[in-house]
Amino acid sequence: MSHLIPADPGHEVPAITARLGFGVPGYAHPLVAPTEWAELTRPGAPLHWAVLNVARGPGSRRDPHCLTAAARLRATGVRVLGHLDLRCGTRPFGEVISDANHFLDWYQVDGFCLERCPVDRPGLSEVRRTAATLRALLGGAYLVLGQGIHPHEGYMELADQLVTFRGSWPDYRWSQVAEWTAGYPPERFCHQVHGVPRRHLEEALRIARWQGAGTIYFTDRTAHPEGRTCTDSPWTALPGYWDEIVSRLGPRVME
Repeated sequence: MSHLIPADPGHEVPAITARLGFGVPGYAHPLVAPTEWAELTRPGAPLHWAVLNVARGPGSRRDPHCLTAAARLRATGVRVLGHLDLRCGTRPFGEVISDANHFLDWYQVDGFCLERCPVDRPGLSEVRRTAATLRALLGGAYLVLGQGIHPHEGYMELADQLVTFRGSWPDYRWSQVAEWTAGYPPERFCHQVHGVPRRHLEEALRIARWQGAGTIYFTDRTAHPEGRTCTDSPWTALPGYWDEIVSRLGPRVME
């Protein structure tokens, strides 16, 4: 069973009072996945944010279908985040900011999800520069660092939330969290897990709570269906138990 590595006695562990909700990694294009995008506007769905990824970023021009999908989500009070790929710190700063400007101009996003973000201490300075510029472009921008593992603790000061687990159910079941996470509230962390069987859904939710995550995305879809490598991300379509997990998490409380 997964567990929390004991915290430093000097750290005060915050009470877990936040309601679990979804952080959607990014569905397929609205023309390909109309049901998925429509479900995100379901009244009361416990949705914290959803990523808009038009074409590994904002695309080359405004897409009217993505604009409509984003506008409908924002109208329900859900944050829409533009997908920015940092390529593990190798992408030129100017390209990242150009994509951010396109997301703002074309889709009026509420913030950004920085995918393939560096995780080590040397990468902090450039990510700090990027985060500061994004907040200057959009006051109140909500920033998620999509690292998928526990990074250096210094990244906590740069974003509103970190994705500290992204991977398969077998790995998640036996995962551990970094000791330093015990000093932060659940709303600072997100876990995204694929291949979670329906019969283990309650166990997965229990692990998320034990490990101090306030935002989750669980799906029974897998990157390797029937042993074959899948070219599509497991995140691009709804999980088979969407109705059940929405019911388990309960209605969203409007901010």
